[in-house]
Amino acid sequence: MVLTIKDVTKSFGERVILNEINLTIEDRDRIGLIGVNGAGKTTLLNLIAEHTDFDSGDIFLEKGIQIGYLRQNTGLDRENTIYAEMLSVFSSLREVEAQLRDLEHRIAACGHETEEYQKLTEEYGRLSAYFEAKDGYQIDVKIKTVLTGMGFADKAYSTNIATLSGGEKTRLALAKLLLEEPGLLILDEPTNHLDFQTLLWLEDYLSEYKGALLVVSHDRYFLDKMVGKIWEVSHSRVYTYQGNYTKYKQLKAERIAREKKEYEQQQNKIASMLEYAEKNIARASTSNSAKSRLHQLENMEILEAPQEYDKTPNFSFTFDRASGRDVLFADDLVLRVGREQKKLCGPLSFEIKRGEKIALIGRNGIGKSTMLKTLLGLNPQSIGEVTWGKGVTTSFYEQENQNLNFENTVLEELWERFPNLPEFKVRSILGQMLITGENVYKKINVISGGERARLSFAIMVSEHSNTLLFDEPTNHLDLASKEALEKALREFEGTLIFVSHDRYFLNTIPTKIIDMTEQGIQIYDGGFDYYLEKSKLRQPGQESRQETLLAEKKGAQGYYRSKQQRALEAKRRNRIAQLEKEMAEYEEEATELEQGIASPEAASDYERLAQMCARLEEVKAKADECMEEWLTLQED
Repeated sequence: MVLTIKDVTKSFGERVILNEINLTIEDRDRIGLIGVNGAGKTTLLNLIAEHTDFDSGDIFLEKGIQIGYLRQNTGLDRENTIYAEMLSVFSSLREVEAQLRDLEHRIAACGHETEEYQKLTEEYGRLSAYFEAKDGYQIDVKIKTVLTGMGFADKAYSTNIATLSGGEKTRLALAKLLLEEPGLLILDEPTNHLDFQTLLWLEDYLSEYKGALLVVSHDRYFLDKMVGKIWEVSHSRVYTYQGNYTKYKQLKAERIAREKKEYEQQQNKIASMLEYAEKNIARASTSNSAKSRLHQLENMEILEAPQEYDKTPNFSFTFDRASGRDVLFADDLVLRVGREQKKLCGPLSFEIKRGEKIALIGRNGIGKSTMLKTLLGLNPQSIGEVTWGKGVTTSFYEQENQNLNFENTVLEELWERFPNLPEFKVRSILGQMLITGENVYKKINVISGGERARLSFAIMVSEHSNTLLFDEPTNHLDLASKEALEKALREFEGTLIFVSHDRYFLNTIPTKIIDMTEQGIQIYDGGFDYYLEKSKLRQPGQESRQETLLAEKKGAQGYYRSKQQRALEAKRRNRIAQLEKEMAEYEEEATELEQGIASPEAASDYERLAQMCARLEEVKAKADECMEEWLTLQED
């Protein structure tokens, strides 16, 4: 048992946030914490991390367990360098290492027949065993492995933290927390600011994590892959569901259906008992029976009406007329931005047919949003040819909602676009997006990001276009709203082209994924899981269907691998395998040396001890050299 929460209640003023909750965290638990904004997730995390400041109840933390909490504000030392900040995690171990070096000098300076020599070698053996047990010889390897995995391979480790972007600081804070290896690791939205490659590394790393994990995340793909238990904070209670996020949805629906049935049965029973009592209380022959029923009612534990799902927007995308079969042809597109016309990627060529649902993916900065704007003629810097098919009508969801007039009220914005609609119809459309009451009279520049997103969806719903383009449509939506949007887009019979980092969304919606790179594109006929499978299985030298078509069109030269490149790649992979073998041998030899140094026999043989210490330093240096070369080859 790592932590127990017993009958804990927490209030802010008169509002009860958590009411008599009971929860436990076991060793190696993987728990996902979910709930609508404001439900109390952060409050619960703070109670667990600090186990103080609650109104009543108890929180018990197992003795010796450390809690690591990654908050959305990082808490890094801005004056430190990247490497120094990571090295600070191992300050106590580095002190032990300094003591070992000091002992080595003192041992060398005294005669091996003396009592002092005996005491020093015993102390050296004890500290050496502790240092080895704590993986002290692997500090540098651990730091470099985690920094590389978290996307800092191309960043100088001497970089000052103050110069990093907000996203980089968040990733660095997570890297530091992983190195600390607390018994209970608490992560608040850890997948923000991570690209697909870093996400995959993090998921693999956490799957092997030895402690317990409690994570708040809106990344449903991450929750499905990582957790085996869901805590849902809702209406001052915390409901526990065994399984991942997909299983949680099923179990929650079953729970609500069961509670609703039990509630209705009890209400019917209460109504029947009251009716009987009213009819029979005045009759002498049945009065006792009626009183008995009233007594039963007084002592009955009345069930609360089950809380239904929280309201979600009503997305309903329809169109008046279908497009032709050919929706879009893009030929030799080169995406450029800015006054300097900086090239992002290209040339790119592809086509889209009616009814296809196309996801655009690629590394950050490759030009996915620029691609959508280029297709719509909103980016004059790009070159190439874009041809829309017959009968195509388009609607565009812009990620930052910059296509809205921020000086308008919400009502004015929608009404100006559709002036022929009566006011009640405009308000009805806004109501379907949960924008009601006085909120329709607020200016767009003061409403939340979520409300702006829902206003943009209201506009798209009203345009009835047969081809929809979305740039990160799920960014400002809670989990329930994301699923409502997904359901609407699955049912949409028109054509979709969208950009998203939401892997659950990418797995659910697209019929094709277009992976954008600096030199070209690769097309995968499936969702995100299919993309992962094929992109991982693909070997160097095996061209995709899209690459083959482009190679035939443009000739043998281009970005595709030549024989020489394939030979170099094979050589690189062989060298990686050789280095891994050498590192394993060095690690085995280092282990044997450390055991020898700590043995009683070595304590009485100074020359042998000195030789083993010298050889250990040599082996460690060679292992570090191998690791440096291995990391470089992996980055290549």
